[in-house]
Amino acid sequence: MPALIAEGALRKMQTSLQQHNGQPMVSYNLPVGEQTVAMNALLGQPIAIHYQGSIFCQHCGRKSNKSFSQGFCYPCFKKLAQCDSCIMSPEKCHYFEGTCREPEWADLHCMQDHYVYLANSTGVKVGITRGNQIPTRWMDQGAIQALPIFRVSNRLQSGLVEVMFKDHVADKTNWRKMLKGEVEAIDLIAQREQLFAQCQAQINELQQQHGVQAIQQLSDAELVDIDYPVQEYPTKISSFNLDKTPVVEGVLKGIKGQYLILDTGVINIRKYSAYQIQFFA
Repeated sequence: MPALIAEGALRKMQTSLQQHNGQPMVSYNLPVGEQTVAMNALLGQPIAIHYQGSIFCQHCGRKSNKSFSQGFCYPCFKKLAQCDSCIMSPEKCHYFEGTCREPEWADLHCMQDHYVYLANSTGVKVGITRGNQIPTRWMDQGAIQALPIFRVSNRLQSGLVEVMFKDHVADKTNWRKMLKGEVEAIDLIAQREQLFAQCQAQINELQQQHGVQAIQQLSDAELVDIDYPVQEYPTKISSFNLDKTPVVEGVLKGIKGQYLILDTGVINIRKYSAYQIQFFA
């Protein structure tokens, strides 16, 4: 039986891109309470997660029967800007209408430079992220390639550019396919040039509305390749649910995106933010 090495609130895994045998490899650390567990070192070893039956909001600390928006209680979910619908749909940002839930929070998180990017996690997808979330956002999605294609002045503009491309490329990841490792490399630079050509009239219109400096095409950004610490990909995906199965045990075969891949199934760590757990290894 593995030994208890950490106990407390679960948080999304922290990632960094390190060089491993000459290749960019994701390094994972798992925050549990006040401790941080280096996960790459546990590959090939038995681990266990025991859910203790309690959830405490990661914002206010209130005990909650359910986690909303990955780690919040219902009152915080209803009042915090970071839980508003415009976080998932940035084109719905209402900051400039004067109705933002928390303008001060938005000043720090939304009224900052954002990037529109192409990524390959299960085929070409378009996405957006703040500049300080590169390359974290890509690693959290399990992308094996990523390429910034626009820099814009705020979150609303990133959403408008993203929506423009959704008629041509997907904006979702097939997480099951991603976890099976069924992803082939794609020429994202060629994809970028094709999208620029297809959408140039719409790009020009957005630049006329918001200014060329506010919406800048990135024609010379470099492609980023990403590898993940996976010893063995599963052929069939079985997903753990801590609410139904509070004890998760198995040999750690890999880590990709925010998922732990065990020989007994997979678990999305981010989904269970704020869950009180014991971690054994």
